[in-house]
Amino acid sequence: MTEGRASFPIEPWSLTEIGLDHNSLAVYESVFSLANGHIGMRGSFEEGEPVAVPGTYLNGFYEERPLPYAEPGYGFPEMGQTMVNITDGKLIRLLVKDSPLDLDYGEIIDHRRTLDLRAGVLRRSTEWRSPGGRTVRVTSTRLVSLTRRSIAAIEYQVEVTDDQGDLYVAVQSDLLANEQNSTESDDPRAAAALSRPLQSEMAVARGRRALLVHRTKRSHLRVAAGMDHVIEIPDSSAEDIEASGDLARYTLAARLPPGGSLRLVKFLAYGWSSRRSAAAVRDQVEGALATAKLAGWDRLLREQRELLAQHWDDADVEIEGDDELQQAVRVGMFHVLQAGLRGERQPIPAKGLTGPGYDGHTFWDTEAYVLPVLTYTAPHAVRDALRWRHSILDKARERARVLGQRGAVFPWRTIRGEECSGYWPAGTAAFHINADIADAVVRYFNATFDDDFDRDFGAELLIETARLWASLGHFDVEHGFRIDGVTGPDEYTAVVDNNVFTNLMAQRNLREAAEAVKRQPDTAGRLGVLEEEVEVWLRAAALMAVPYDTQRGVHMQSDAFTHHEEWDFEHTPPENYPLLMHYPYFDIYRKQVIKQADLVMALHLRGDSFTLEEKIADFAYYEARTTRDSSLSASQQAIVAAETGHLQLAYDYWGEAALTDLQNLHQNSGHGLHIAALAGGWSVAVAGFGGMRDHNGELTFAPRLPERITRLRFRVGYRGRKLTVTVTPQQATYQVLDGEPLDIRHHGRQVTVGTDDLVLDIPPAPQVEPVRQPYGCAPRRRVRS
Repeated sequence: MTEGRASFPIEPWSLTEIGLDHNSLAVYESVFSLANGHIGMRGSFEEGEPVAVPGTYLNGFYEERPLPYAEPGYGFPEMGQTMVNITDGKLIRLLVKDSPLDLDYGEIIDHRRTLDLRAGVLRRSTEWRSPGGRTVRVTSTRLVSLTRRSIAAIEYQVEVTDDQGDLYVAVQSDLLANEQNSTESDDPRAAAALSRPLQSEMAVARGRRALLVHRTKRSHLRVAAGMDHVIEIPDSSAEDIEASGDLARYTLAARLPPGGSLRLVKFLAYGWSSRRSAAAVRDQVEGALATAKLAGWDRLLREQRELLAQHWDDADVEIEGDDELQQAVRVGMFHVLQAGLRGERQPIPAKGLTGPGYDGHTFWDTEAYVLPVLTYTAPHAVRDALRWRHSILDKARERARVLGQRGAVFPWRTIRGEECSGYWPAGTAAFHINADIADAVVRYFNATFDDDFDRDFGAELLIETARLWASLGHFDVEHGFRIDGVTGPDEYTAVVDNNVFTNLMAQRNLREAAEAVKRQPDTAGRLGVLEEEVEVWLRAAALMAVPYDTQRGVHMQSDAFTHHEEWDFEHTPPENYPLLMHYPYFDIYRKQVIKQADLVMALHLRGDSFTLEEKIADFAYYEARTTRDSSLSASQQAIVAAETGHLQLAYDYWGEAALTDLQNLHQNSGHGLHIAALAGGWSVAVAGFGGMRDHNGELTFAPRLPERITRLRFRVGYRGRKLTVTVTPQQATYQVLDGEPLDIRHHGRQVTVGTDDLVLDIPPAPQVEPVRQPYGCAPRRRVRS
């Protein structure tokens, strides 16, 4: 699937498509996706065509498939999981006299679609002349409810705009299962193909309501989708409804006079279960439909707008000096919120629910990139996501047992908790995911003091992940506590010893588990934690190996990394990026080439373990070897660049992270959005130019702005308070809008923030030499419009 680059007018609170661009169709479908963490609907047209990827998804709903191996080995996962494109309820086909509305035919007089970030809807207006010469205007508004987990709705209106007499039209509102999905690709980041994964179990139609129930063939999950309608039509009309197998259809035929119109509101409800009967799932969906229809379209709109008004009041990031970046950061925050708000103990996939990329799996970037944003803007979503991790803890314990380890080994990629990565070096060996989960637990607890969560879920997650590190590593007389044979965040360097990121994150995990044992002695007792075990954790943390190259004056990403052969960047053609698509891993693994921030990410998340001088030296060294072949990299490089005095470079990386999908920078946004990269837009604003850190449960700030930004303002929720930070080139202003005064640090100085503005001067940035990137890998410098 070839993808173009979408184009959007710059607007502060919306994203608009003007005209129809076939080359970018898949990208628009991703960017215009609506979701709530449970339901996801791609932004394809109601009429069904033209379409690139017609996706509708339910979080956690998947089909199994065997994982093929040329040579099987012990501990290799046997089954993969792929998110299913479920029953499509978006479809509303329109027949204008005898011509179906299809933007590939006839004449488009005017067409635009707008994603409204404050209303939480996708609006569309199309004026179209049919091949037969009749002209209509179609307007629609689509909503996936952020307040009602199982509900979506569409308002669809047709108006006659010519004066050629009465016009006969027919509207066909469908539920369609096993929709064909043309996403075949050689890109390993794309999804595995599934052929007709749903088997029909029930089809019901009466009045204007219809419902389909299906079941997957292998995973035996059951899904129900229902629709109901409210219509406003002229007197002359006819209706019909039918349902069987994979299709349910409500048909409305009407005669419209010149200037006349019809209006249809389609209410949709979805539900799935691994245990309940077809009748039970049907009843669940019918009940949800009834309540949504009773509430009505206007109330659904009002609830959506009110929720988002509160969210933006709590979480908005305001940027003055770069309108394009302002738009991009808000779009990213909107999609991050959609990805996790109503997940309710389901994972947050790497693509959210915006497309089939990565098979709908969740990875480490949920905890490392997405949950930090939600911790300070929508913490209840973090609680739900971490409760999902806790719900798969028994599977993680079993995986540890299979691998000969203690504690828990969480899967590198999964939907329901089983390991689904068929490539060991960049999958199971990436044990750092366990420390990333622990880090998210600690951050959430420190930000909320949620004692119930800590007692019931958090402490157990910390203890079982700490047990893994104590088991996986070993004490060495010469090098302290070593963790060998692991893969860090950089997927171009695999199965190494003492990856610094892994070791330092494990160190924090071990120490925080010891603290959790003190806080929750009953939980520790239930898990059989002994004093001797805690002593081992603390000794391992104290003696953790952190390799350092004294000759070069930098930390080694892993043992001996700085002694590997250098990659020949000057003779690497630009078209050969990403390298993984053009070079064998065996060659990549043995050279100093980095796919994404690894040690540099440690400088951010474990910045308390480095001096500023070490950060400056380390950043310069690894910047020259990082290709950013992963969308995860730019935001982390931006954050550390800002801290080490490279403000312009940080600003360039900020644009790359925030605009990843709006400009399709990795040429695969049509498979779904890069939710972690979009989260990076917030992270660079807050952790980069706001300088916010949360080491050891203390909020600290060290704000500095790049030249182009004249004012940055952001809000964070922390321990029942709403803290607002406003940064200008010379000063930072702190204010607690809600709650008690808060102790923070500003550039190392401890201060107390209350309800009155606290205005503090910003010291100059450190003076550093410019850094270089690999040949051809410098970030794009955006030109001021």
